Amino acid sequence: MAGKIYVVATPIGNLNDLTPRIRQTFEEVDFIAAEDTRVSVKLLNHFGIKKPMVSYYEHNLRQKGDYIIQRVLNGENCAICSDAGTPCVSDPGEILVKQAHAAGIKLVPIPGPSAVITALCVSGQDTGRFCFEGFLSTVKKQRREHLESLREEKRTMIFYEAPHKLLNTLKDFCTYFGYDRKLTVAKELTKLHEDIKLTTIGEALSFYQENTPKGEFALILQGYVAPEIEEENIDDLVNKCLELIENNNISVSEAAKKVSAGTKFSKSQIYKAVQQLKE
Repeated sequence: MAGKIYVVATPIGNLNDLTPRIRQTFEEVDFIAAEDTRVSVKLLNHFGIKKPMVSYYEHNLRQKGDYIIQRVLNGENCAICSDAGTPCVSDPGEILVKQAHAAGIKLVPIPGPSAVITALCVSGQDTGRFCFEGFLSTVKKQRREHLESLREEKRTMIFYEAPHKLLNTLKDFCTYFGYDRKLTVAKELTKLHEDIKLTTIGEALSFYQENTPKGEFALILQGYVAPEIEEENIDDLVNKCLELIENNNISVSEAAKKVSAGTKFSKSQIYKAVQQLKE
C-alpha cells in the first residue's frame, strides 16, 4: 500500500511558530524531503527530532522527485518542507505535488507560516483581493514583460525580493507604477530585526539608496487606481456647445448631441440650457 506525502509549512523566522501538528508530522513520517538539509536539520535538532533526509532543491527536482515518488509508492510516508514557510510557493514542491497527483498518491497539507499572508495582513493595504507575484526575473525581457502586465492590476500585489536586488526592483517599480504608489516594505518577518513600513515607492527608494538593504523582503504594492476624471458642469458644456455652433455652423440640436456624449447630461438638458441662455 502506498504511503502519503505531507506538505509541511515551517517557521519563516521565529521557531516558536512551529505548531504541534507540524512537529508530530516530522516525528511520524519515514523520511523528510528538504530544500536544504543543512537548514532543516537545525530546525529538527532544535526540537530533538531525528529523521532521514533527502535533498530536494531547484536543480534536482525531476530526478529526486522520481526517487521520492517511488519510495512513497513502496509504502513510506514523506514530509516535504522548504527552508522557511510553505512549500510550493516560490519554493520547491510544486513539481513533486504534480507527480504525486499523477501517481495517485494521497497528499496531506500541514498548514503553518506563510510570508505572503503574514506580510499582507500587516501591510495596511487592501486585503480583499490580492495576487502573489513572487520574485521578479533577473532576465531583463521577462522582467519587463512581467511588470508591464501589472501596470493596471487592480488587486494588491505581493512580491518577494532579496536585499542585493531591492534597489533595482524599487527603481523598476518607479518606472512602471510611479513614485507615489503606496508600498509596504516588510523586512525579516517574525525575526529579531523585523520591520514593517507603509510608505510610497519613491520614499522607499530614497531610503534604501541611503541605507544598505539587509535581510529578506516582502513588498506589498497597492493596486492600480484609475485617476478621477473631473466631471464637467453644465455651464462648461453649454459653452462648448456655443463654440461648436459658431465655429462649425451647426444647429443647437446637433451641437447638444455632440457635447452630451460621455457626460451625465442628456442632449435635451444641454439644448434647453443653450436656449435659455439665448433668451
